[in-house]
Amino acid sequence: MGCSSSSTKTRRSDTSLRAALIIQNWYRGYKARLKARQHYALTIFQSIEYADEQGQMQLSTFFSFMLENYTHIHKEELELRNQSLESEQDMRDRWDYVDSIDVPDSYNGPRLQFPLTCTDIDLLLEAFKEQQILHAHYVLEVLFETKKVLKQMPNFTHIQTSPSKEVTICGDLHGKLDDLFLIFYKNGLPSERNPYVFNGDFVDRGKNSIEILMILCVSFLVYPNDLHLSRGNHEDFMMNLRYGFTKEILHKYKLHGKRILQILEEFYAWLPIGTIVDNEILVIHGGISETTDLNLLHRVERNKMKSVLIPPTETNRDHDTDSKHNKVGVTFNAHGRIKTNGSPTEHLTEHEWEQIIDILWSDPRGKNGCFPNTCRGGGCYFGPDVTSKILNKYQLKMLIRSHECKPEGYEICHDGKVVTIFSASNYYEEGSNRGAYIKLCSGTTPRFFQYQVTKATCFQPLRQRVDTMENSAIKILRERVISRKSDLTRAFQLQDHRKSGKLSVSQWAFCMENILGLNLPWRSLSSNLVNIDQNGNVEYMSSFQNIRIEKPVQEAHSTLVETLYRYRSDLEIIFNAIDTDHSGLISVEEFRAMWKLFSSHYNVHIDDSQVNKLANIMDLNKDGSIDFNEFLKAFYVVHRYEDLMKPDVTNLG
Repeated sequence: MGCSSSSTKTRRSDTSLRAALIIQNWYRGYKARLKARQHYALTIFQSIEYADEQGQMQLSTFFSFMLENYTHIHKEELELRNQSLESEQDMRDRWDYVDSIDVPDSYNGPRLQFPLTCTDIDLLLEAFKEQQILHAHYVLEVLFETKKVLKQMPNFTHIQTSPSKEVTICGDLHGKLDDLFLIFYKNGLPSERNPYVFNGDFVDRGKNSIEILMILCVSFLVYPNDLHLSRGNHEDFMMNLRYGFTKEILHKYKLHGKRILQILEEFYAWLPIGTIVDNEILVIHGGISETTDLNLLHRVERNKMKSVLIPPTETNRDHDTDSKHNKVGVTFNAHGRIKTNGSPTEHLTEHEWEQIIDILWSDPRGKNGCFPNTCRGGGCYFGPDVTSKILNKYQLKMLIRSHECKPEGYEICHDGKVVTIFSASNYYEEGSNRGAYIKLCSGTTPRFFQYQVTKATCFQPLRQRVDTMENSAIKILRERVISRKSDLTRAFQLQDHRKSGKLSVSQWAFCMENILGLNLPWRSLSSNLVNIDQNGNVEYMSSFQNIRIEKPVQEAHSTLVETLYRYRSDLEIIFNAIDTDHSGLISVEEFRAMWKLFSSHYNVHIDDSQVNKLANIMDLNKDGSIDFNEFLKAFYVVHRYEDLMKPDVTNLG
């Protein structure tokens, strides 16, 4: 009996162990699948983000093309007003910026007292936690005073640490105020004993960019030797036009928003372009290239870089020929309006411009060498060999940069010589990533601190958080797909030799990448995007199921509608650029002439008669003018979900 009982217990123990192993293996596989789905969702978000940035960089080449051609086609309609000398001189006058704007007694928001003290920092933080809006008078005064101090600073801020005085490096915040609050809560407010470096991209994307900028600028004015600001690629008025900060300013400051935008353009230009810690750590926003010249970057006149998206004019392409030309350069003001800028000496040379683009836009990669950053369209990819070469050349030990969202808030690469730090948690979606900051002290290893702003969704199980991320990512990917429906349909039909309406997954994936160019794992994503039959073939027209672009004009051809939807952000910026009287209107002839240039430069093949017909329809009251902003907003995507029984409308105008 004893042996039988012992044998039974052993069998039960073995069974329990096998069951535990089966459960453990299942759970590991389950978590691995969730992590893979999370990774794919992040890949979609990042690919589309970079594709949009590439479009913004391509827009800069169009501006050059437009300025070379548009004035010859319709010179009388494009007023290049030589107003910059007077207006900019006026803008520099404190009266225009600040003193002409009164703060009424009825204003119950924070009232700043100049010269500022740490009390004003506390006042501002408490007000913004209560979602109060700082009066335009104070916004302008803070920007005006900050610009005055920045103008006295070198291109690179040099700082020293000690065991009793570590420095904290923060990466992109992108208008996410809660992240800044959390950093200050965990790490303390800026002070003489608690210095900070904010490494660019304070603004855009998030809804509280102006609040973040005000907190940083007020802290800088109180502690100018202990809070350091560097320029990112989004401290650029052209980027703000696309990515939200311009709209935020004009929404929150309807009366004085244009003045704020004007001083912001000059404020950005005076921001330092990097920091060097303890003479051994280089801190810049983007990265480096094999031709990065820190000596040149130390002496370049950074204030001439109004926007990295406005390349040097022809007169500055060759520094040696600058004096031989007498052309007047053309750029855009804070609203994207065209303006003349006097003599060519007011611009950087092409080499200087490229140097700054590299440090603001470049990304590290594991492959040796230096090659074009094809995803973003600006800067380069630099490998471990380039990092070693540049660091050794300037006797540096490490490069700290930001510019890229990382799931854990930071990433170390190139044998520990490159660190990416990203401080905006939940950047793409709730739960998508952590934020982080670094603390540095001479002679010690950098310390990383991670965090995540916690809202209701962050307390959900991992599966629900991944579901939310994945659904959001697939939604924006579908919007990208529907914008190329005509092109994709032609590509599918060319592969469908039997006219069956079906393709193999490989054929479908090839068409998707060939047309969309997003460098995504289409085979893995296919189950989320299309119907697949029992033989494993894709019903390719299901790529467009449950989604359509709303037609504001029913007579418009689908190809034209898709093109206008796809390029609506570019067209909005371009039309604002030629709207010289700020009316929101352009003439039908201007629209036609601009479209002709746009379609030529972007290689858009649409019959002119379609555009002419559309322009006439857009002229609703037949007065020869088009309200282009309202027109472009009319192009939006409608998602149709059968389980909801009603359309979910997402206005992307």
